[in-house]
Amino acid sequence: MYEFDRKLRTLIHDGMERIEVGLRTRISDRLALTDALSYLDSALFRPEFDHSTWLDTALARVERAKKRDSAIKHYARKYGEYPIWVLVEALDFSDISQLFDGMVLADQRAISESLGLVVDSDRLTAKQKGSYYRQDPLARWCEQFTVLRNICAHHGRLWNRFLTPASTNALRTITDLSSLPRGQSDRIFGAILLMSFLLRQISPGTSWPNKVRHLIESEYLPLESRSITEMGIPQEWQKLSLWNNPTS
Repeated sequence: MYEFDRKLRTLIHDGMERIEVGLRTRISDRLALTDALSYLDSALFRPEFDHSTWLDTALARVERAKKRDSAIKHYARKYGEYPIWVLVEALDFSDISQLFDGMVLADQRAISESLGLVVDSDRLTAKQKGSYYRQDPLARWCEQFTVLRNICAHHGRLWNRFLTPASTNALRTITDLSSLPRGQSDRIFGAILLMSFLLRQISPGTSWPNKVRHLIESEYLPLESRSITEMGIPQEWQKLSLWNNPTS
């Protein structure tokens, strides 16, 4: 059980790194459409976003990173300020998640849809539409991913942990994500499913989903007194399209 959990953490951490880079790049590109220093303007973010606290943290991180990063040193010496594409390189996943959370809906939606998360809002109830048109669902999933990444980074137990709940109502309208649990997802299967989807958008042909499937089949299923439901995995999970990538 320990060996399975260790290998699962390694795979999750590897996948999360690639998702972090993909999200960081898209956020940077979106903000740079306005101005290289647009992140300094609180008016471009949600009114409830604690922009000043986030900015203090971000600038402190980039100042520390300057000591070991020649590119950051160059911008500091020549311009005295850091464009968004330099700043984001110094941020961790939590900072990126908070920044995405603070972006206005149009910016969130553009980033989310660039990752393939195109929701069919006509299939949502009136209440669900209210939530969907207030904030993109990826924002809450980024919170869960932050917790997940921290568990992996600190070698915590992963396989049967309860994670920060993330709504699935909107994402379930996407065919390849229809197997997400109804309402909310707080177990590892939901995160694995969404990670698989995102990684196929970021890195077409990735073998990551099949590596996770093989690990579950070869090292978890044979364990005595264990059930896939402990990980939030539904029955007939092996038939899901996201596990069957012909190019991997």
